[in-house]
Amino acid sequence: MLPALLALLGGCAAGGSTLRVPVSQWPGYEYFPLAQRRGLDRREGIRLELPAYANPQDIVHAYLRGDLKLAQLTTVEAVDLCSRVPKRCPVVILVLDESRGGDQVVVDRRLGSIAELRGQPVAITPSTLGPFVLSRALARHGLSLGDVDLRPMPLEEMGGAIGRGEVRAAALFPPFSEQAVATGRVRPLFTSREIPGEIFDILVVDPAFLKDHRASLTALLRTWQAAQDLAVAEPGPAIAVMAAREGVSASEFRASLEGLVFVPLARQVPLFAPGGVLERNLKALRSVQASLALLPGDAPLPPVDGSLLREALQPTP
Repeated sequence: MLPALLALLGGCAAGGSTLRVPVSQWPGYEYFPLAQRRGLDRREGIRLELPAYANPQDIVHAYLRGDLKLAQLTTVEAVDLCSRVPKRCPVVILVLDESRGGDQVVVDRRLGSIAELRGQPVAITPSTLGPFVLSRALARHGLSLGDVDLRPMPLEEMGGAIGRGEVRAAALFPPFSEQAVATGRVRPLFTSREIPGEIFDILVVDPAFLKDHRASLTALLRTWQAAQDLAVAEPGPAIAVMAAREGVSASEFRASLEGLVFVPLARQVPLFAPGGVLERNLKALRSVQASLALLPGDAPLPPVDGSLLREALQPTP
């Protein structure tokens, strides 16, 4: 029992503190596995334990149970967690990636514009960023979520639903968007490329764990940056490692990265400023989720803490 307890709590183990960072299948979450494979974590004095989860919602439930102290999630999942366990409302400490093209609204090819979706059925998955992306696409044409017929459904069913005429559009992301477009029946009419600085995947931490393990978490951020640097210096080998874990070819993995932007630690500090990009986005997401009756309009929001970033950027002794 003792080794398992130490792993869960991030306590000291041989070779440094052990940190459990859950990983689901998403290109933006592959840099911690890369760091572990290449020993970058141990260079920073920590050891990564990377339990695999089938999907992000499994990670959400594990955090709710108290099984996890750290999580790689979308901002909408972090907002959901905060409303469900306010006493353990997760703290945002790192931006893992920004979506610039990855999140999309795809429509029946017979439609000419987003404006034509008024009154039409549109597929969404409420637990994803899809409703937010859809709301931003509709706003460009003077519409809101209330102007369309929202049809919740699993992401993997959306492409087929459009093909059968059950819905006229869907909000989704790779690989589901790529699969839908490959049918020849749909095309993207709006992507997150049109709303730069609004869609993020983030690393969050339990507030009590943050208080007790600052040094290890600072090393974790340095480890993430080291993996980013390695991917730039040795793109071929790095992509081969990450693609293999995702179960795709290197070319497919490269294509999946085209809609993502990875922001170095040094350029993330402004994102964490009071009233800055992250805080504004979390409020906007809460508003959309509240409009879907998924949480109260005054639900607590995840705190945004850039102090670990600043510590990680300091020269090591």
